[in-house]
Formats: sequence, structure tokens, C-alpha cells
Amino acid sequence: MQNKSLRRRDGTGVDGQLIEKFKEGFAGSVIQPGHAAYEKARRVWNASIDRYPGLIAQCTGVADVVHAVRFARLNDLLVAVRGGGHNVGGRATCDDGMVIDLSAMTGVFVDPGRQTVRVRAGTTLGAMDRETHLHGLAVPTGVVSRTGIAGLALGGGVGWLVRKHGLTCDNLLSCEVVTASGDIVTASAESHPDLFWGLRGGGGNFGIVCSFLFQAHPVKTVLGGLIVYPRDQAGAVLRHYRDFMASAPDELTAYAGLVSAPNGEPITAVLACYCGNLTEGERILRPLRSFGTPLQDLIQEMPFPVMQQLADASFPDGTHNYWKSLFLSDLSDDAIDLIVEHGNRAQSPLSATLLEFYGGAAGRVGPDATAFAQRQSQFNLGITAQWIAGDDGDRHMRWARETWNALHHYSGGGYLLNFLGEEAPVAIKAAFGVNHARLVAVKTKYDPTNFFSLNQNVVPEY
Repeated sequence: MQNKSLRRRDGTGVDGQLIEKFKEGFAGSVIQPGHAAYEKARRVWNASIDRYPGLIAQCTGVADVVHAVRFARLNDLLVAVRGGGHNVGGRATCDDGMVIDLSAMTGVFVDPGRQTVRVRAGTTLGAMDRETHLHGLAVPTGVVSRTGIAGLALGGGVGWLVRKHGLTCDNLLSCEVVTASGDIVTASAESHPDLFWGLRGGGGNFGIVCSFLFQAHPVKTVLGGLIVYPRDQAGAVLRHYRDFMASAPDELTAYAGLVSAPNGEPITAVLACYCGNLTEGERILRPLRSFGTPLQDLIQEMPFPVMQQLADASFPDGTHNYWKSLFLSDLSDDAIDLIVEHGNRAQSPLSATLLEFYGGAAGRVGPDATAFAQRQSQFNLGITAQWIAGDDGDRHMRWARETWNALHHYSGGGYLLNFLGEEAPVAIKAAFGVNHARLVAVKTKYDPTNFFSLNQNVVPEY
């Protein structure tokens, strides 16, 4: 049974009068155990994460964030920071400590002349797409509209525009940050450039970003959708996908994998998005669409926000999740055979094995230009174990681990930060690659006591 009270890191409780004084200077909602809203407020998207914070501070603005950080520092509290969307690793909450919740800090402000977008930290991708689309613009983000922009951008950010316009963090122009000392700074190429470098792919290690300024691009209508094959064609489909993408133009991003239809039937799928001239896109996609004997070809012209929502149903709310990933340096026929073999062993129709091909604009950025180091790895293998309440989670997690272990031989040793769950420190260090030492220096400068520790943690030099 959880104690369900606010406690310091040393285990001692925080006096109720101190909490009441904190509430007096806080404009948002302060939720504690016993509050009517506590059960809902403590839950995160991944139902496997079941934690009981001692206090949840639902911020309305930057002043609330500063107030919460200073209170947490004064009382030596464990702090988790929550954005607006998914958090598969469960780092957005904690037991007994304080959750600084930014999910109410939403807002999107588009400057169509400069083609820039300012976004508050609790905003989801879908909310941003809705506003930018009015101006025929889009920011490169992820592939599920309910994802929060904050966690996505800080971890890199890979989605349908990655090959044409780069990672989400490549399109970041500046950040408004509350540091571990409770100060407010603007991080950009001109102001605190070391911090700005670290925020672009270094995760939540260096401060709480309250708002982001992004570069947007003219994207309104795309040619995209799903091509569905029987599961027994998986090997041939993945080989053709690999060979086809080797010479595909930057305007085309496509993923392929072993998934299930809505009725639970195992299928093989290719999901593609072409963001250039639509007539040219029809020509480019023809070899992909004409391969084999598809059950369905659902490729069509659509508004970009619709493309961004196509994968939403595959990640429903309330499910249990355990994800793993690795970048593949060699997508050989043998590697594909293993992907198919282990993908066919998935223990839930909600689980999937996905190949994501990058390259393009993201691959032309130097590995040390931002904190996101995995620039030369073209294929990421995502292994997403997902199941419903009441099922035996051990068998689903075991499937994910066995699949990962079987393919690790073909990996260059890198990992996608936003796919990492509860991994060992060595895996987190590998995700940062050649940039880890530099990230340690940034962490030591801006967070020398590791105040922000519930993340894919970079440990400062004490």
C-alpha cells in the first residue's frame, strides 16, 4: 500500500502548513492524495505505470512553473515533469514526490509571414496541426496526434516530414526554459547556445521548457495512407520496402511492419506519406503500390492533419505498453527473416514490429550539430508490446525483449531516445552516442545537483 503523502528525498514528510503556503502563490490546481481529482490526475497514458505522487501541481503558466521548482528545491523533493501527451517510460510521474504538470499550458500561435509557430509545452501535435494547417504550414513532428510536443521535440522527434524537413528538434528556433535554480532563460543559437544544443535531442535533463518556437514549412495536402498485405507476404514486402526506399526522394517517408487489422487479423502494412508535388508523387509511389498482391491500397490525397491521425487508433488510451527499439546498421535478408519470425510471435494483436526509414534531411545534419547523435542510422526497429488490463504483462514484455535480443546483432549500438522505457544507464548513454560527454558538461552547468533526474538521465559531474 502506498503511503500517498508528499515526502522529501530522505523520506521525511513535508509539513502541511508549507504546502498550504505553496498553494497561496500558485494559480493552477494543487492536487494531493484524497482530492476528488487525484486518481485521474495521477494517471499517465501508459497504464503499466501506476505511481502515487505526493503533490501534483497543474501549472497555468511560467510563473506557476517557477513557483513549483523553487518550492521543490527548498524542500528537497523528487520532481517529475509532465507534458501534454504520451510518456511510455513513465518518467512523467513518481511516488511520494512532486509532479509539475504542464498539460494545461496549451496554446499555438502562428506567424504566417515568418512561417514560425510558438507552442506552449502542454500542446499536442494534433492541436498544433489544426492551427498551422489554416495557413498551409506544418512543423515536422511525430505520427500520433495525441503525442505531446514537449517530450517529442526534446527527444529528437521523428515523423512524416523527417526526410524532407528533418527532425522536430532540427526545426526548433528557441525555447523558454525554467532552469533547476528557478530562473527563466531563453535558449537559442544566440542566447545560451550550449543549453539550446542540449535541448535538441537531450531530453528533459536541463530544465523545464515552457514554450517552443518552431520553423514551419509549406505543407498542406499530401499523398499518403496504408497499403495492406497478408501476413504471409511479410518477408517479400519488407525486402521490397528496403530496396525501394534506398533511392526514394526526400519528399517520401514510409514505414513498414507487422501489425494487426482492427479485427485482430495479423497483416503486413506499408504506411507512406509524400509531401511534394502530388502528380509527381503518384509516379514515385507507383512501384511501391504495385508490388505483390495487396489486400487494400488506401493511398490517397489528404490534408496533412488527417495523415497525422492515421496511426492514432493503433495506440489507444488505457492500454499497457512496453517499448524497445534499436537502430539497424544492416537490414540484410537475414535480419528481415528474424523480424518476421519474431513479429509473428507477438502475444497481442495490439503489439507491432515496425521499420522506420530515415535518411534524407535528418541524415545530412552532423551528429554533433545537435544533441541527437543517431544521424547516420537509416533504419529504426520499433518493438511495441501493447496489451489490455487483466492480461499477463510478463509474456508481452518477454516477447519484446526476445525480439530485441535477436536483432541486436544487426544494430550499430544506437537507440531512439523517445522509444526508451526503463533501460539501463548504458543504453541511455548509447542513445546519446558521441554527444554524451558534451551533454554531461551542459548538465553540470545548468543542473549540477541533478534536480531533473526523472528522464533519460545524464548524470552531472559532482
